[in-house]
Amino acid sequence: MAEKKYESKDIVVLEGLDAVRLRPGMYIGTTSSRGFHHILWEIVDNSIDEISNGYGDTIKITLNKDGSATVEDNGRGIPVDIQKKKKKSGVEVVYTTLHAGGKFNNENYKFSGGLHGVGASVTNALSKWCKVTVNKNGKTYFMEFHSYEDEKGKMHSGVPVAPLREIGTSTTTGTSVTFLPDPKVFGDQKFSFEAISRRARELAFLNKGLKIELYDENTGEDEKFHYEGGISDFALYLVENKNCLFKNPIYFSAESKILFLEVSFIYTDSYTENTFSFVNNIPTTEGGMHETGFKNAFTKAFNNYARANNFLKEKEPNLLGEDFREGITVIINVKMNNVQFEGQTKTKLGNLEAKTEVENLTLQELSKILDDKKNATIAEIIINKAKQAAKVRLAAKKAKELTRAKANADNFNLVGKLAASTSRNREKNELFIVEGDSAGGSAKQGRDRSFQAILPLRGKPLNAEKKRVDQVLANEEIRTIISALDTGFGEDFDLSSLRYNKVIILSDADQDGAHIRAILLTFFFRYMRPLITDGHVFIGLPPLYKVYKKDYEKYVYSDAELADAVKSVGKGYMIQRYKGLGEMNPEQLWETTMDPEKRTLIQVTIEDAAEAEKLITTLMGDAIEERKIYISEHANFDKEDNFMKEYKNI
Repeated sequence: MAEKKYESKDIVVLEGLDAVRLRPGMYIGTTSSRGFHHILWEIVDNSIDEISNGYGDTIKITLNKDGSATVEDNGRGIPVDIQKKKKKSGVEVVYTTLHAGGKFNNENYKFSGGLHGVGASVTNALSKWCKVTVNKNGKTYFMEFHSYEDEKGKMHSGVPVAPLREIGTSTTTGTSVTFLPDPKVFGDQKFSFEAISRRARELAFLNKGLKIELYDENTGEDEKFHYEGGISDFALYLVENKNCLFKNPIYFSAESKILFLEVSFIYTDSYTENTFSFVNNIPTTEGGMHETGFKNAFTKAFNNYARANNFLKEKEPNLLGEDFREGITVIINVKMNNVQFEGQTKTKLGNLEAKTEVENLTLQELSKILDDKKNATIAEIIINKAKQAAKVRLAAKKAKELTRAKANADNFNLVGKLAASTSRNREKNELFIVEGDSAGGSAKQGRDRSFQAILPLRGKPLNAEKKRVDQVLANEEIRTIISALDTGFGEDFDLSSLRYNKVIILSDADQDGAHIRAILLTFFFRYMRPLITDGHVFIGLPPLYKVYKKDYEKYVYSDAELADAVKSVGKGYMIQRYKGLGEMNPEQLWETTMDPEKRTLIQVTIEDAAEAEKLITTLMGDAIEERKIYISEHANFDKEDNFMKEYKNI
């Protein structure tokens, strides 16, 4: 195709650069690790937009020894000529003006991701320095920016050191950006190779043919991602530890006047649905209109096929969407302009027109696939699985009704188990799910009963990863948790009915405790995922040790802290290793683990839903060999023993 020229006149300026540094949370959400990496992804997004619109094919990300990062692409290069309105070079405008870029009309970028043009300037504003090199028009250009505090204490962010200048010739095109996140904003954080690698892999899946090269100068680690199969390769990656019902994923793509849609799906013998949707490379973990449109069309297409091919008799009711989606892993990838995100974490697509477009395109393309006789065997496999799922659904419905009836009958199945809080303030109330009656007894006595409820587990809940929904509901511990939370679960889950703002898993610091945490988190992920995505699930962190002597004691929550604790207590100290919560009396449990003023809670979040899905499959599924490999690579079994050997004789 003929290359569209990209010049300064194409840059549309909406407003000037505000005090990004003063309120960084407005632009990157947080200055924690997520925000720290966000400023890298804003630069990467610019490169992705070039490539996904047909310019270039490679992005190189380098983590430099000085803590900076470099992002290099082979796109057209940022405009270097003078932008008429600002009377500055295109590079300077893009890096010093909020909402400046070529993405505010549809001429240069048909679709774009990121934060709609704020990226480069925000990254610059939150960096100690930023250097931009552009290869364009046979020449190489360079510009540098820095942030500094003047003699009056006023902060100046992202200020040009000098105007853009020509520094040489070039036979290539593209942009290279190197920036150092400012420690005054982010502290001493470092880029995570693992986190960047995960997102880079995802971007490579979502942009067929894109090459991403990642290199860490500090460790020598490197990764290269390139998937000619695009999202079909993504689907295979997610199910590689599962038993697939057919070999290759189904794939289709289609385009309307307002959006481009591509979908890939495959089925396994599991019992849960795994839908992963994206809009302009951004994960829409809360779903939205595109997911609704897809699911409506998917159900309609398969019911039409089942009727036409006599899989459903005339008097039989249509199968439900949840029946057809049991065991599915599906990637929905949408690219469109004027995206409206909403929801708790702004990861839900709100564009109503996307529902209609995706529904029409999906029904159109899926009907073609089903009408192709070479796909008849796959269609039969899917419909037969859906019919079996419908039978299980009816059995599960009876189990749900039984659970609901028990809950309504004055919480019949909670009597003698749940120690309720007296407050009805759901925003303040907390539920501790505690391992064992012994620890439960201490927690009940040590709690603040005005807002803290205690639910002891008398046995291990069922591993929801390996069981059908009716089998999960048959487990007494699972039913008890569902009743205590009062939200329902699965398709019937209703977050507005949640009785507790915080759901805190409190288990022993041993293998059994870790297993119980994993089982509970798997259940929440599979059947109550909004609990996690809306930030209601926490892990309580009880102390591992008490370092003490006659007149002094100090609680220690990790092996790393023990050495400092020993030094602070001084000679004559003793160490008590807590192997279970039941070893602490009520006062100790309150003081160390339950008191909101002193305790440490770990909030459970889902940074990457696709990777979370793969990890849960690996750790909690049937692939024993893959689980062994993962554990051997990531677990450090000698940590505690080595530590105790080092300090037991001090």
